[in-house]
Amino acid sequence: MNLSFLRLSVWIYLAIFFAYLLGPLVIMAVTAFNSPSFPSATPWECLTFEWFSALFQDTRILNGIKNSIIIGAGTVVLSVLMGLAGALMLTQIWPKLRATYYTVIIAPILIPGVVLGISTLVFWDRINRMVGLGPDSVLSSGLFLTILGQSTFIASYCMLVLVARLQRYDTALTEAALDLGATHAQAFRKVLLPFMRPAIASAAVLAFLASFENYNTTTFTFGEYPTLTIELAQKVRYGISPAISALAFIIVILTVFAALTNEAAIRRRELVAAARREATVAELSGGGVKLPGFLSGNAAAGLLVALAIATIVVVGTATVYSPDQCITDIREQKRIEADLRAEELRRKRDEERKLKAAEEPAPAAPTGTGTSSGSFGGVFDPNALQNAPAAPEAEANPPAGNNSGFGGVFDPNALKGTDN
Repeated sequence: MNLSFLRLSVWIYLAIFFAYLLGPLVIMAVTAFNSPSFPSATPWECLTFEWFSALFQDTRILNGIKNSIIIGAGTVVLSVLMGLAGALMLTQIWPKLRATYYTVIIAPILIPGVVLGISTLVFWDRINRMVGLGPDSVLSSGLFLTILGQSTFIASYCMLVLVARLQRYDTALTEAALDLGATHAQAFRKVLLPFMRPAIASAAVLAFLASFENYNTTTFTFGEYPTLTIELAQKVRYGISPAISALAFIIVILTVFAALTNEAAIRRRELVAAARREATVAELSGGGVKLPGFLSGNAAAGLLVALAIATIVVVGTATVYSPDQCITDIREQKRIEADLRAEELRRKRDEERKLKAAEEPAPAAPTGTGTSSGSFGGVFDPNALQNAPAAPEAEANPPAGNNSGFGGVFDPNALKGTDN
């Protein structure tokens, strides 16, 4: 009972783990084939391949891919050479200095990429001025600075990979080659280098991928040669499109192709070695060893062939499929839904207006002069002047004897009664 529960828990954990890792990639792949102009997996509208066409027509993205490949190739050469030299030095240096040397070599990994980019730009600009070269020299070129800036820390990754392989190397092989008359260069080229070839290939792949996706260091050094990551970052600032999802989908497919090809080749070598071990001496001498086929007992090769067939089918479908009618129907459906929503919104507003008018109290009837309206006694009533009584004659013509508190001084009839 406990064992079954443990197995179920492990499978649930693995499902959650792989969903966490691969879920975003699956959603991104779906957005590359959906018709909306903004990347979205739901709601699904129409199957389309136009975003792949838009990707191959984007000159900025294509230029970024070209620059990334050039910079990646240069970074691979420089990083692998420095990493191999560092690994060889680490295995041959005085043991008491080995820890210090290892710390110095690993230090660039711990330094932020922003610091590496700024320091690379400032350092080589100073070297350029000291040499007296112009601003268009090789030392100030974006490609040169980017390769140097990325190699400062990628070489450390390469060294770790090569050291792991070099620790399993038997130095007696090199000593035997030297005893048999080989020079140090010949012993390195014919004995050590073939042993290190798998690690060198792994370090080269790691260096290229690290260079291809680097952004922090490249931001300060690319100059007039923006890489793919720089172009994508600039596009995201102004709004992304499903063409970026199409690019990511292509990169994922190429990565899966490379992984399956490598796995199929490894499995093929294992099957061939097993067949030769089981063969007789006569079969080995006569060349009659029956080797297994490419697909027999090789699951990776079967998946590779299936993926290749699926890719061919998708590309063939994209050349003949047209989503125009589906997109037109979706747009018409959206227009109808928008009209219905607008009509519903107008209806709700009319109902709210009628309900508000019904809840408001009726206006009060105008009152006579004897009744005060409001707290100000109806002084602001527009009908107050119409209902006001006429002033008496006595008040209209006050006596001339005394006009207010000034004794009739300002009465216009005052001069008529005076003597000449």
